Amino acid sequence: MNALNTLHVGLRSQNRRQLNILGVIKQYSSTRGQDIIIPKRIHRSPTDILKAFYPQLVYDDNSEVDEEALKKVIDDVLVSDAIRVFQLLQKKGQSISESTKQALLELLCFYNCEDTLPEDMIEERWFRHGGWYKAKQRKTWKDNALAEKVFNSLDSPGSAAYCALLQGMTRFYQVDRAWKLYKETQERGIDLTRDAFNSLIRVVCYLREGNENRWQLIQELLTAMAKQNIAPNIGTLNAVLEAISSMGPQKHVKTYALRALAELRHVGVQPSLATYYFLLITFCKERGPVSSILVDIMDAIEGQTFSIKDPKDTFFFVTAMDICRNHLQNIDLAHRVNKLLHTGNNYDLIGDSFKESIYYRHYFVLLCNMEPLEVFMEYYNKLVPHIYIPEPAVMEEVIRAVDMNGAAEYFPKLWSDMVIFDHTERVNNVAAILSGMVRNKPQPSSDLTEKFAVIAWNAWEKLEVSVDGEKYRQFRWTGEMLGDIMLLCLRYERFDQARRVLTKLEKNQNSIVGVPNIEALQLFTDMCISRNKITEALECIQYSADAGFPETGKLAQQLSGAVELNTEQLMRLTDIVGQEVIQSPNSASVAEQ
Repeated sequence: MNALNTLHVGLRSQNRRQLNILGVIKQYSSTRGQDIIIPKRIHRSPTDILKAFYPQLVYDDNSEVDEEALKKVIDDVLVSDAIRVFQLLQKKGQSISESTKQALLELLCFYNCEDTLPEDMIEERWFRHGGWYKAKQRKTWKDNALAEKVFNSLDSPGSAAYCALLQGMTRFYQVDRAWKLYKETQERGIDLTRDAFNSLIRVVCYLREGNENRWQLIQELLTAMAKQNIAPNIGTLNAVLEAISSMGPQKHVKTYALRALAELRHVGVQPSLATYYFLLITFCKERGPVSSILVDIMDAIEGQTFSIKDPKDTFFFVTAMDICRNHLQNIDLAHRVNKLLHTGNNYDLIGDSFKESIYYRHYFVLLCNMEPLEVFMEYYNKLVPHIYIPEPAVMEEVIRAVDMNGAAEYFPKLWSDMVIFDHTERVNNVAAILSGMVRNKPQPSSDLTEKFAVIAWNAWEKLEVSVDGEKYRQFRWTGEMLGDIMLLCLRYERFDQARRVLTKLEKNQNSIVGVPNIEALQLFTDMCISRNKITEALECIQYSADAGFPETGKLAQQLSGAVELNTEQLMRLTDIVGQEVIQSPNSASVAEQ
């Protein structure tokens, strides 16, 4: 028996009198009726799919509508049309059956009287429904909207109507009125469905203050379920754990979670991936102690194939990989999680593209930081760009890893990917790859010298030509970056290109932050001397003096000692550094020091 199961058994035997869930749950014997499914959806045939291309009906005050039209828009999940048709029927005084009102109520409660977004609007659907989990935990229920009016229009609201309204209110966090509605059902003797109880358990933390009171309320709701002979299901287990996960990092909260898991497993409820997700966010708090519960979970589920049982099942893999990276810093465990993801059809539970991207970001950074560079680059070539496109911050980490390992041969590949991924406007990324190529100087016989010069000039052309345009308006050159471009070009003897960079440095001294490395100015001066480019050498020395380099005098001595200057050139050099510097016997170059 693995450590997690052992812990479950041990905890189940402790403090039975204080936390007696088992006594409550053992009373469950059968399911009370059928759970409400909101909304009712059926598999679409090819004919139904073609209907999406039909002209959309527009309802106005002159439209001829009847109850069948209302049923149709409800079945098609057209919320705004359903609202409009219902209002037209009321305005014309036409009667509507109780069953149609119930169907409309379920639709309005599930969608909070708002149209659902089309499936092809991926980003919009994420912002409305699939964004950050915690950002959704606020009241968005529309008070006194049509859903409540339809409920009040029912001649005799029964269990289905109360459950639909209660679930809608808890779904959109109108918890106070949902609780009043629950108390009303208790007073009137109206039975609730299992889904209605689960929805109340999920928002327990909004109904009571203090963890002990919240835990007591969970037990009270479980007891109420037992009295109605409603057996718990996976939704019940996950609702309990979701409520517990919001209670805080205290030790007894973790005890609540493990007890709930152990007792519900004892009565036949098998956990889903969402169950383990809630355990992870309960035990692995950002500011809490380090927990190895993920190791126990992986011991229990490794090699298994899962199917979707809870909407939160898709949160498990991304959360598990986050914990591997940020909580445990464990690459071996990350490999185990990744292997589980690729077992059977488990990849279907990775979630949307946003969760997939976050998952691979965590995995990618772990690989980059903890695997040998050769191993990491194998993963890089497998994943990028087929499955994952590194974010700019991640790409910067990759560049720095290559730099620190002296693996200069990977820089051309990384620059090519930066161009494809449109990372070339990121100052940190461009600076990192330029400085990395400067530090990792290739051997004279290597073709990397030429490749590095091509990359450097490609960066210059992409950014300098567009720096005043709309796309790169936020990009700002630094002196160090321009110096690196100069140095890389000069190493491959691209003097004219280095000259253009120096001209920019001279003309924009007040707007460019920082200064280039003196090595770039030294190499430029050396090449000017070898090519008898006296004017360019004087400009370089002038810039060196303006930028405040203490090595300016050495550059001037090197120039005056290597070539014969005419009177005008000598006067200019004297104006820059002074007569005493030029006449100094110390004419050693900076490179020799």
